[in-house]
Amino acid sequence: MSAPRFQFDIAATDGKARTGTIRMRRGEIRTPAFMPVGTAATVKAMKPESVRGTGADILLGNTYHLMLRPGAERVARLGGLHKFMNWDRPILTDSGGYQVMSLSDLRKITEDGVTFASHLDGSKHLLTPERSMETQRLLGSDIVMAFDECPRADAPREVIEKSMQRSMRWAARSRAGFDGGEDHAERSALFGIQQGALDESLRGESAAALQEIGFDGYAIGGLAVGEGQEAMFAVLDFAPGQLPADKPRYLMGVGKPDDLVGAVERGVDMFDCVLPSRSGRNGQGFTWFGPVNLRNARHAEDPAPLDERCPCDGCTKYSRAYLHHLIKSNEILGAMLLTEHNLTFYQQLMAAMRDAIAAGTFNAFATDFRREYLRSELPTVGQSIRDGAGS
Repeated sequence: MSAPRFQFDIAATDGKARTGTIRMRRGEIRTPAFMPVGTAATVKAMKPESVRGTGADILLGNTYHLMLRPGAERVARLGGLHKFMNWDRPILTDSGGYQVMSLSDLRKITEDGVTFASHLDGSKHLLTPERSMETQRLLGSDIVMAFDECPRADAPREVIEKSMQRSMRWAARSRAGFDGGEDHAERSALFGIQQGALDESLRGESAAALQEIGFDGYAIGGLAVGEGQEAMFAVLDFAPGQLPADKPRYLMGVGKPDDLVGAVERGVDMFDCVLPSRSGRNGQGFTWFGPVNLRNARHAEDPAPLDERCPCDGCTKYSRAYLHHLIKSNEILGAMLLTEHNLTFYQQLMAAMRDAIAAGTFNAFATDFRREYLRSELPTVGQSIRDGAGS
């Protein structure tokens, strides 16, 4: 029996938290899921097999960057993004909309789409819903994102409302463009993106419009753009419930480990963020007892592992003192080890949440995790880390 194009099954719930499986032709995705970000067809400082070794089931690719370099048509001629980057499991590609919208001085928005100047060479491009669908088809994406506009969360309500309504019209055009590429529609999935910033009624209107169009999954967009965790959680108290319960819910661009736990607590199934890889390259390691800045002098003679619970090479083979040395010396190995560690930690966190939901103990897990993660005292050599989060 062949694998389905797209199927989402919820195995267990605990409060609003859910755990389940997305089944696609290139493999299964366990939810809650964290997607490492491979912006330019690579997760920086990591080989694809190493990313898979951390426990990742799916990666994210960036349509904007890939359409500019090396070009979607070139990737297609070379066999598609999976072959190009040697990753044989599912890939989700964003629509390119967020990156284009962030080029505030280099773009112009009309009903047709967005005209923008490349940040690489200044060349002019037009990205429309139809072109976004075509680009993602050429890349060979497994989960395609609808083209949308993402205004600032603190913009006037009338600006946010106008933008949201345009995004819903673009969502309909994305659906039509996706369905018009028969080979893509037969093997890939299309997600719509809810907009409306922090406004509950606008998000409700957006959710209703998306459901009328019909998508395989639904993303919560327009958050993690500077509004702060409290405001984000306030939106997540209602936004996931406005979306279909039997479809995956994807919170875009999030986030810190405590963001992930709070969002799962509120019914979110999928995440992506550059934070674990970017922080690793900059000397920060995420652990069960909070983030650790390996640049700090306090680690210079510390023989303890970064996190004794972690199975990655950086924790099982090297000390905090050595990691500190690598980072201070700007050695490439430091970025490699800390990136692998952070991605391993994120996948451990997702697995622990899946297990807690299945066991009906998610509330206790979340409480224990926050107590451990937010404490300020860093364990030292010979001091055991208390059992609880991540066990």
